[in-house]
Amino acid sequence: MSENNDAEAPASLVAAATNNDLPHLIPNQSETNQGNSSTRDSNSRVRYIDQDDNLQPGSPGVLSDETREGGGAQRTGKKKSKSAKRHNYGVNQGSGIQTGSSSTRPIDQGGEELNTGDDIDNETEMLLTHDRRGFEVSGHHLSSIHQKTTNTQTLIHLIKGNLGTGILAMPDAIKHSGLLTGCLILPFLSTMCVHCMHMLVWSSAEMQRRLNRSNLDYATVTEAAFAQGPPSLRCLSTFARTTVNTFLTITQIGFCCVYVVFIAANLKQVMDCLVPGSVWDTHAYIALTAIPLLLISMVKTLRRLYYPSLVSNLLIMVGLVLILSYLLKDLPNISDRTQFTSFKELTLFLATSIYAFEGIGIVLPLHRNMQHPEDLSTWNGVLNTAMVLVTSLYICVGFYGYLKYGSNVEGSITLNLPRTEPLAIVISLIFVVAIYLTYALMLYVPVELIWPHLTTKFSTFTRKRGTIYFFRGGLVFITLMFAAIIPHIGLFISLVGAMASSTLALIFPPLVHSLAFWETQSRLGLAKNMCIALFGLFCFLSGSYTSIEAIVKELRPRSDD
Repeated sequence: MSENNDAEAPASLVAAATNNDLPHLIPNQSETNQGNSSTRDSNSRVRYIDQDDNLQPGSPGVLSDETREGGGAQRTGKKKSKSAKRHNYGVNQGSGIQTGSSSTRPIDQGGEELNTGDDIDNETEMLLTHDRRGFEVSGHHLSSIHQKTTNTQTLIHLIKGNLGTGILAMPDAIKHSGLLTGCLILPFLSTMCVHCMHMLVWSSAEMQRRLNRSNLDYATVTEAAFAQGPPSLRCLSTFARTTVNTFLTITQIGFCCVYVVFIAANLKQVMDCLVPGSVWDTHAYIALTAIPLLLISMVKTLRRLYYPSLVSNLLIMVGLVLILSYLLKDLPNISDRTQFTSFKELTLFLATSIYAFEGIGIVLPLHRNMQHPEDLSTWNGVLNTAMVLVTSLYICVGFYGYLKYGSNVEGSITLNLPRTEPLAIVISLIFVVAIYLTYALMLYVPVELIWPHLTTKFSTFTRKRGTIYFFRGGLVFITLMFAAIIPHIGLFISLVGAMASSTLALIFPPLVHSLAFWETQSRLGLAKNMCIALFGLFCFLSGSYTSIEAIVKELRPRSDD
């Protein structure tokens, strides 16, 4: 995890895309040093360069394989060529270069290392090297094999990443579509979202093979796919990367905002029951969540979040069983419920449902942090197993929740439970704790997206011990602020789902897959990908418009007062 050079926090996983932490393959051709008999020919070495110049002052050298194994470091004073500043995602074309190998240094047929390209400034660039003990060194990132997650841990993270407030909003989603319509569309939508997750994993594997690189994230895979795609689209690679990073940040912060609103709304309901006549509104409870959220946001590695995620999953499972015990009592006839609403209402259903499949942003981070990453994307692998369980729970809770409460269903089904019954209060508190334990996992991605940029631009400040904690605290207060502005959980969920989740879950994965395999993909496969992307674009435009319109109507009476 890229957290500055903090000795207390060795990195376990780079969870999201940044320009600063992912080296690229840059051809480098240096002049032969005539005065040093041990210097190799100019075609004897190829280097993987971190070319965003984000080394901290005081670490100017280049760590080569020879000096690394010998325990030393060499410094050179060559000038940097302009081409060194450009990302080069092309595959080396020289004969004998190995692509898709686990080695970081292509070799020729005689066993010598190859080198092509322009001069690179060794004062500001660092090689990507692999230590024989199982560590990967890239700039100031360090990942060790003992910090990798097992299949079971990854399964827990995937379930937790998708079982949040979204499942509790499924009855509200069904309300906007109608009982029959929603239950028919939801499995189809789930299949589409899961297929997009697989396409993202496949595209990542293809880009890693071509670039001879590992640990590519969502934004880097997107950039590489555009850079290696049709020539007319290669100029958009940097823009595509920035767009993905932006939507990842918006999505994850949006999730955190929804979590804050959920916790505050449920706490208010519980306190209104326990303390009759309480005058505190939702905003007061949002303020009360600040300190607990600040504390859990200081957990900095996925491995340390495993146990909170496990406890959260167990609490959610227990809570769902208890909720179903309420939902299955005294059910009305199915014919008493609306089977189809309207086209306009259907867009809110799509936005909320896409929001519920909120795990697209953590698929690649979890994949590259697995001890056995090949087990993620098989037909009976970790991803499919997790999403079958998640989808089944979505349909079950959505169907029975709407059947039970009809048009009176709230943005979270917990708000419909009888307020005076002790069991209902326990259920609300169970979900408050479960969602609270999930908050740090959702905050993980925006931290990894934004912090490396800050360390590059403000290195003097960010090198100080403890600044990462102030940064995390700042993000927490941002989520509290937005939660206070729109304290309506149902509308907030629809807005985040339409604007951000649809882009990441349905638009970019098929585009990236089409570009990654553009030379070999069939017309049928391309047509399928384009249909998914167009459907995602429709969800983005229609859902955003409908959600914003509903939020404006909801806030207008307050402004008039």
